[in-house]
Amino acid sequence: MTHSPRTLYQKIWDAHVVEQRDDGTALIYIDRHLVHEVTSPQAFEALRVAGRKVRRPDLTLAVPDHNLPTTARRSADGQRVPIADFESAQQLEALERNAPAFGIRYIGDADAEQGIVHVVGPEQGFSLPGATIVCGDSHTACHGGLGALAFGIGTSEVEHVLATQTLLLKQSKSMEVRVDGSLLPGVTAKDVVLHITGVLGAAGGTGSVIEYTGQVIRDLSIEGRLTISNMAIEHGARAGLCAPDEKTIAYIKGRPYAPKGADWDTAVAWWTSLATDPGATYDKVVVIDAKDIAPSVTWGTSPEDVLPISGVVPAPESFADPSKQEAAKASLAYMGLTPGQRMEDVEVQNIFIGSCTNSRIEDMRAAAAVLKGRHKADNVKWAIVVPGSGLVKKMAEDEGLDRVFIEAGFEWREPGCSACLGMNPDKVPAGERCASTSNRNFVGRQGPGARTHLVSPAMAAAAAVTGRLTDVRKLIG
Repeated sequence: MTHSPRTLYQKIWDAHVVEQRDDGTALIYIDRHLVHEVTSPQAFEALRVAGRKVRRPDLTLAVPDHNLPTTARRSADGQRVPIADFESAQQLEALERNAPAFGIRYIGDADAEQGIVHVVGPEQGFSLPGATIVCGDSHTACHGGLGALAFGIGTSEVEHVLATQTLLLKQSKSMEVRVDGSLLPGVTAKDVVLHITGVLGAAGGTGSVIEYTGQVIRDLSIEGRLTISNMAIEHGARAGLCAPDEKTIAYIKGRPYAPKGADWDTAVAWWTSLATDPGATYDKVVVIDAKDIAPSVTWGTSPEDVLPISGVVPAPESFADPSKQEAAKASLAYMGLTPGQRMEDVEVQNIFIGSCTNSRIEDMRAAAAVLKGRHKADNVKWAIVVPGSGLVKKMAEDEGLDRVFIEAGFEWREPGCSACLGMNPDKVPAGERCASTSNRNFVGRQGPGARTHLVSPAMAAAAAVTGRLTDVRKLIG
C-alpha cells in the first residue's frame, strides 16, 4: 500500500486504527497502559461489578506515585510507616490490592524501580516509539519524547482500556513547532518548553498533536525531549511528539521491557520508518529561533505566563485581550506581584526539584552543578530534591549528588510526585513562594495559597543559593 507523504503522528495513527467509523471517530488500539492510584480505583471497581477481566494485563503497568509521602516509607525494623491522610492511604491500598487481583504487574512503594509513572515507563522500556500509550494523568504526553503517541485519559476511559485495550477517538489536527538554531549557554529543555508555552499560549495547541522538530530538538538528550513533551498539555495540545532517532534507539536498548532478539530488529525497523516524510504537511507550523530563548520563569498562575528571568512583571493593560487583562489582574493579586517589578527581585522561601518534568538524572546533575560548594540562602526555609525513581536515586547517590544536595541544605527524598501537586504531605505554605521544576503553577496547585514560579533545575538551584529568582548564568559564568 502506497501513501502520500505522512507526518509522524499520521503514521502512528494509521497503524493503530482497528475500525474507522462513519461519524469520523475511530477505534484505536492501545499498546501500553500505565496506571496509578488516583484515577484507577473506580475503574477497577467497575470491572469487578461487571464481572470483566483486564483484556491485556501484560500491556498494563501499575505504579503508585501521587499520594506517596517522599519521607521514609519503612521503619528501621522494616515495617511500613502508616500514611496519615486517610484518602491517600485508601487509594494506595486499592492499587496494591487491585493490580495483582487483575494480573497486572505492580511496582510497590519499596521496590527499587518505584517512581513517578512517567519516569518509570521510559526507563523500564515499557514506553516505546510508535506506541500508543495512555494513563489517567494529564502529563502522559511526556512519553512522546520517545516518539510515542501518549495522552491522558479520564476514569471511564481507564476502565474502557482495561476492558478492551482500545479507545474511541477522533483524529487530532497536526501541528509542527520547529525550534531552529542552537541553545545559548545556561538555556535548557525546560526553558525551551516554557518559551514555547509563552509563544503559543495555554490554548495554542488545542485540538492538535504537536511534533517538536528542528536542530534544538535533535540536539537534546532523551531526558530533554521527555521534558519538552511532558508540557505539551500546557499549551493545549492533545499530545507532543519528538521523532525517534539513533539517540532514542540507544536509550531503549537493553531496558527490562524493551524488545529482545529478532523482535528488537523488527521494532527498530518500525521506529526508524516513523520520521515525518519529506513533503508531508501539517495543519499549522510555528517556528521559534533558539537565540530568542533565555532562562525562563513564570510570573502568573498559568504556564503561559512566562518571561525571561531578565524581564519585569507585565501590567494587565499591556495585554490586548480584555479576558487576558482580567486574568492577569487576578494572577498578580494571587501571586502578590506588582507590574514593573523585576523578576530577579522576587524572593522565594521554598525550592522544589522533582516532578515528571524534571526529576531524571540529567536534572539532578544540572542542579547539583550549580549547588556544588554553595549553600541555600537563610531566607529559604524548605528545599527538597525528589528523584523521579529509585533507579534515578541510586544513580545520583552513586555519583555523590545526594551529598552535594545535603551539604547545600536540601533534603534528599524518596521518589514520588511530591510537591508538584497538593496530594501528599509535600505542600508549600500559603502565601509563600516556591521556585519549582514542576509543570503547573495553577492557583493552589502546590497547596492552598501556594505561589509557584516554574523554572529549570539549574534555575531552581540558583534561586536556592540567592534566596530569590536568579539568572543562573550569573552563577555558572
